[in-house]
Amino acid sequence: MKKYFITGLLIWIPLSITFMVLAWIVGTLDQIIEWLPNGLQPRNAIGFNIPGAGLVVGLLIVLATGLVAANVIGQKLVRYWEALLARIPVVKSLYYGVKQVSDTLFSSTGQAFRKALLVQYPRHGSWTIAFLTGAPGGDAANHLKGDHVSVYVPTTPNPTSGFFLMMPKEDVIELDMSVDEALKYIISMGVVAPPARSAPPRPALLSE
Repeated sequence: MKKYFITGLLIWIPLSITFMVLAWIVGTLDQIIEWLPNGLQPRNAIGFNIPGAGLVVGLLIVLATGLVAANVIGQKLVRYWEALLARIPVVKSLYYGVKQVSDTLFSSTGQAFRKALLVQYPRHGSWTIAFLTGAPGGDAANHLKGDHVSVYVPTTPNPTSGFFLMMPKEDVIELDMSVDEALKYIISMGVVAPPARSAPPRPALLSE
């Protein structure tokens, strides 16, 4: 009975957590419907709410924004909007800080989170998974001797929090492991290990 009970738990726990996360995401995005005029909201137009309608509207808004921003007129509007935000002291710092991070993370030419690494943390002899985020910059780079890389060490089981470290390049080992595999390894607390495979010599960090 214990074996069957554990087997059932292993099936239902992932399904339940997945369902709860998806329900939270859909429920949050459904709030976008409140932005529409009253006449266009489903509960007023057809008499009841449509679960997931906010998700569809949100995706359409993002797609439409991308289409507008991709042409010349849209680029001018974006520059005008950013120039307007740049005149507001607190908003300027917040907006440009978030924009710089998002541009780095989602840029097709960026190096952020494109390599999984093995580093010694929090002490020598203790190893953990980290992600390459770039190279040290600003005045910090002037005080570092030798080649260094910037890495992000996520926490377990919540990888959205973690630590930013600047480490000597020779102390970092690049793994033959995709970012998705590394994230699964971290979230599962080491239970779901990526498949082992022999890899050819890898190029130096930041060279790709």
